[in-house]
Amino acid sequence: MKRIHRLALSIGTGLLLSLAWLGFPGWIVFVALLPLFLVENYFVENKEEFRSVSFFGHAFLAMFVWNITTTWWIVHATAVGAAMAIITNSFLMSLVWWLGHLARRSFKSNLGYIAFAVFWISFEFFHFRWDIEWPWLQLGNGFANNVKMIQWYEFTGAFGGTLWVLFMNILLFSLLVQYSKGIRTRVTLFSTLFYLLLFIVPVLVSKRMYKSYVEKVDPKQITIVQPNVDPYSESFDIRAEDTKKQNFLRLAASASDRNTDFIVGPETVFENPSYWDESKLETNRFLNDMKQFIHQYKHAEMLFGVSSYKIYSNPDEVTTTARTNNDMTYDRFNTALFVDRQNEVQIYHKSKLVVGVEKMPFMKYLGFISDVVLDIGGTTGSLGRQKDASLFTSSDGTKLAPVICYESVFGEYLTHYVQQGAELIFIITNDGWWKNTPGYKQHMSFARLRAIETRRSIARSANTGISCFINQRGDVEQATGWWVEAAISGKLNKNSSMTFYAKHGDYIARVALFMSVLFILLMIVRRFTEEQKKSAPIRFV
Repeated sequence: MKRIHRLALSIGTGLLLSLAWLGFPGWIVFVALLPLFLVENYFVENKEEFRSVSFFGHAFLAMFVWNITTTWWIVHATAVGAAMAIITNSFLMSLVWWLGHLARRSFKSNLGYIAFAVFWISFEFFHFRWDIEWPWLQLGNGFANNVKMIQWYEFTGAFGGTLWVLFMNILLFSLLVQYSKGIRTRVTLFSTLFYLLLFIVPVLVSKRMYKSYVEKVDPKQITIVQPNVDPYSESFDIRAEDTKKQNFLRLAASASDRNTDFIVGPETVFENPSYWDESKLETNRFLNDMKQFIHQYKHAEMLFGVSSYKIYSNPDEVTTTARTNNDMTYDRFNTALFVDRQNEVQIYHKSKLVVGVEKMPFMKYLGFISDVVLDIGGTTGSLGRQKDASLFTSSDGTKLAPVICYESVFGEYLTHYVQQGAELIFIITNDGWWKNTPGYKQHMSFARLRAIETRRSIARSANTGISCFINQRGDVEQATGWWVEAAISGKLNKNSSMTFYAKHGDYIARVALFMSVLFILLMIVRRFTEEQKKSAPIRFV
């Protein structure tokens, strides 16, 4: 195989993977890995001629094309952050492919492909949990706009989709290799039948689940506000904040009535943190105006986002993200506030922060350069965060999950709300940073996965769109347009039942992580054994 052909195939995998994130049917990912598998197989068959590292460059090219084609829009928020995210993620993905390639060189049977699959799932699991989280391109996310195919995510989560994609690609490639060599055996026939069943059965089961799923009728009427404030040109002085408040309340009033239970606003309705000292919320005039507004309605309570700060008077409470200014030590937060009928205010601080935009990774070790981190609000330094998910409780006892922006990409994180009793999920976000690109569409589509995984209805308020309601089957209802002022009203049913995934989380990934350790140990043992055989002296009889 010529080098130009290998490069073309590598690019082909990157482009095919991108299509599902760009609005094309998700089933395309079932063939997306085939070109790169063909390149990888060429290096395995010619391993005496090529070192294993020869494949790494081809894998990097494929992963780089996938990353840049689907997530280039990060550049609108931070060019440096975009470059770091795309290059780092491509490099890490390439390492997984290279490790799988080593396994293929080590194992003669299809065990090498199984090793690659568990390595990849372990990588995705790891990418949810370290300090540079970026699970945007989890393979299971590729079906976010094809919810009728993946209703069984309530049992497996998105990792079930990742496993499905990997097995479909591996089986199909193995079959193509056999057919290309003229192999026609019972095993080949059985493998072909198994491949077809692996595609058809999950789809048929999902469609049946979709048609038969009936929500328990327990409605709450919700108003969602989309203020449409341009994050790149907005002002932050007192007059600008007043204008934003007035526009928000005007839109909320246009869609609310005496039956409204909740009014939901987006992330950072109020962006200037200097007006939101958490120790003085009872005298905050913006908040008091919000309280007065909801009392025009019989049942209404309100959830919205602000940038806030908290002062530390006790040195023992100071965190690694705290900053000091004029002898005042404090943390800044991306905050969700909930105002109930008794004028009580509940607070939630965003936990899953965006790397390079809201936080400096590995702050414990790199805190000395934290000032290079650019926060979306225009100041430097990492934001503070809340360690665990927590709920808001309405006056009638309804349990609400406040999910801020990036957190909606983390499936298992949302199960923590459900395990605490969340009956509805409210996602508040500001996707205006990505402008009119695939980014805001991808972000909204991931919320559909969370609805299926937890079987929780979702109200999504986005500053510039897409705001919408999402039912427990993942259907999007009343989606607003992009970059327009809007307010919509609708009913969502509460649900208190637990899905298998909500109970057990990413169990598929944990099994894969355990298997990965075993495979790596086996590879080390085999390599050590081979080296011993090579160095053993020749004995003559």
